[in-house]
Amino acid sequence: MNKPLRRIAIFCGLLVLALLVRDNWLQYVKADHLAEHDMNRRVPIERYAQPRGDIIVDGKAITGSQKVDGDDFKYKRTYKNGPMWSPVTGFASQRIGATQIESIEDRILTGNDDRLFFRRSLDMLTGKKKEGGNVVTTLNRDAQKAAYDGLKNKGKGAVAAIDPSTGAILALASTPSYDPSKFAGNTNAEAETFGKLDKDSDKPMLNRALRETYPPGSTFKVVTAAAAMEHGLYTEIDEKTKSPLPWTMPNTTTELKNEGNIPCKNATLREALRVSCNTVFGKIGSDLGKDKMLETAEKFGFNEEQFVPVRSNASVFPKEMDKPQTALSSIGQFETAATPLQMAMVTSAIANDGTLMEPYMVKELQAPNLDVIEKHSPKEMSEPLSKENAQKLQDMMQTVVNEGTGTRAKIPGVTVGGKTGTAQHGLNNSKNPYAWFISYAKTDSGSPVAVAVVVEDSDAARGDISGGGLAAPIARDVMKAVIDSKK
Repeated sequence: MNKPLRRIAIFCGLLVLALLVRDNWLQYVKADHLAEHDMNRRVPIERYAQPRGDIIVDGKAITGSQKVDGDDFKYKRTYKNGPMWSPVTGFASQRIGATQIESIEDRILTGNDDRLFFRRSLDMLTGKKKEGGNVVTTLNRDAQKAAYDGLKNKGKGAVAAIDPSTGAILALASTPSYDPSKFAGNTNAEAETFGKLDKDSDKPMLNRALRETYPPGSTFKVVTAAAAMEHGLYTEIDEKTKSPLPWTMPNTTTELKNEGNIPCKNATLREALRVSCNTVFGKIGSDLGKDKMLETAEKFGFNEEQFVPVRSNASVFPKEMDKPQTALSSIGQFETAATPLQMAMVTSAIANDGTLMEPYMVKELQAPNLDVIEKHSPKEMSEPLSKENAQKLQDMMQTVVNEGTGTRAKIPGVTVGGKTGTAQHGLNNSKNPYAWFISYAKTDSGSPVAVAVVVEDSDAARGDISGGGLAAPIARDVMKAVIDSKK
């Protein structure tokens, strides 16, 4: 071969090599990026070419699909009682995208998950249309309805309910809410609906049960009581504490006040929780110090995001505090902040004799033929307190419901423990306070449910706002719904 031909052959070979490199680069290295690119319409067209799989509660679908005429996207999502279930499902919109379970489990719901490869291949051979799989949740339909119905006439608020023995989430409600069916399609009108909801000052699209952190107020006193017993400051719940009245916070001239004229001088832990003594629990936090309080709070899950699998904001117990700030943090003030899910976790650990189970709300994933392709196994998260101390704290919380501020949570024939809270809101407590209630219920067969309720910006008169008055009845109805559903 002469030199010119050899050069041409080498040049052509380099061109072929470059083509192969480019082809492999696109097919293997850049494949995922190109598939997920905003300008690639093939992906959403394929996603909505068939009905999505369903999200299941108590064996029944709370979602569906509807055929759309005259559009590249053949099917759009529908929801049954969307406002009640949207904190669980999120939304799947042809124009906007997807959130929460609809987003996290999208590949199962669309049938594109790698674990469905064999099923898809078999369907191609048999000519069967592609189908999506199902997401089976841990939710209890009756408990969710009780939570939502209780909240929707109270303004803003949230409920989280957990099975203490497993960590399974039984209810997750938030108000005000929205109907994800209203913007599930691809029209301009639906996009405008979403825009209005997104800009609404009441934030109906905010999942308050998972994403809003509130000052927990006096409900946090159960964590402080746990810290006092776990670190040996007090061992018996009926022994007198060293709690003078009035009590001036260390290194200050400021007295920590109680709400009203209540018997807090040297009160026992039981009595202090029953009447909700700020002085007793503030002094406990100050005596223990920030490190011991922080250790206990973090064992309950504070300062850590939770994934259920939807992400829940990290609740906060401050890491840098002086003694007065530690005292205030220990009664749920200063910078202490908690999601409703977090306070349900606190209550569930106490009800479960000191063991905190990892919270979750997806029980299993199903193939289109209902074969189980993934099943959740309950996992222990931590042990914030010993069994002995947990049972002492249960005894204290039961006194709150039987004889204290939580009497409206009573359920005939059921053992109920709880703690009320009324948390300050706004600059210098200028706005209506938040009403909290945390509780658990026990029957002869165990403790099936722990609940946290927060009511925000209620229309009630300021003097009528209390955890026992507004939040406790909602918690009672949720607990009763769970117990009744197990009969």
